Amino acid sequence: MAFTAADVKNLREMTGVGMMDCKKALVASDGDMDKAVEYLREKGLAASAKKAGRIAAEGMAYAAVIDGVGVVVEVNAETDFVGKNEKFVDFVKGVAATAVACKPADLDALMECKYNGTDLTVLQQQQEMVLVIGENIKVRRFALFTDGFSVPYIHAGGKIGVLVNLEVSGGIDATEIGKNVAMQIAALNPRFWDKSQVTQDVLDEEKKIMLAQMANDPKMAGKPDKVKENIVAGKLNKFYAENCLMQQEYVKDNDMSVEKYMESAAKALGGKVTFKDAVRFEKGEGIEKKESNFAEEIASMIK
Repeated sequence: MAFTAADVKNLREMTGVGMMDCKKALVASDGDMDKAVEYLREKGLAASAKKAGRIAAEGMAYAAVIDGVGVVVEVNAETDFVGKNEKFVDFVKGVAATAVACKPADLDALMECKYNGTDLTVLQQQQEMVLVIGENIKVRRFALFTDGFSVPYIHAGGKIGVLVNLEVSGGIDATEIGKNVAMQIAALNPRFWDKSQVTQDVLDEEKKIMLAQMANDPKMAGKPDKVKENIVAGKLNKFYAENCLMQQEYVKDNDMSVEKYMESAAKALGGKVTFKDAVRFEKGEGIEKKESNFAEEIASMIK
């Protein structure tokens, strides 16, 4: 029995299994939809698809430099316990290595890349991990820096992964500088890298809030507009120091900014270092976690 692309699509919608596996199932079952579903269940793929609906907000963020390319990935699991599982950690590292080797344009492209050292795609290897570990596992995001000097930092065993990208001159090793900047990013999570990136709409909103605060302050309300504007300008400097990486106080030395630290540290090594970009992934950020009472969950299962 022949089958069409629409049949493959329908089978995917029925089971949640990837397109390629659905196609294989229809080939193996000669186009019979019921037999194809049975085939997928026998292979365990349909079972893994059911787990795919469960919330995965744990796991780990991982950063590394592989063959000169900086990579940071986030892979999620359902429980923190699995996030520490050796097989899971190896899978995450394999995803990072695959991203470096394949250099995909986006996440969908990454999932179709051949997983490092296998003939399976990343998606298929992910499905295999679901079967082996028994939890929903999901590659969520990745980023690459193919140029410049990249420095990775992993905080708290994978809670946060940071990748800093620098421009280095003078033949110096800027690894320590990059790591210190990455630690700053992990700890303070700045909104912007530099004050030059702060958009006018953000500045206008901050000025509006500051002027409103002064209008509601009896001691400030009666002051001339020019005085208020000068006060706002001073407060904006504080805003930059709190929200912009380069203008933040360096956590290891509060007497200097991050920018001054980088300049001073590079000069001491006989070279120059310029911050180019960075990526900070915190596992599970933005994912709504399911709050449940364990005792109630057990009780509901035995009713």
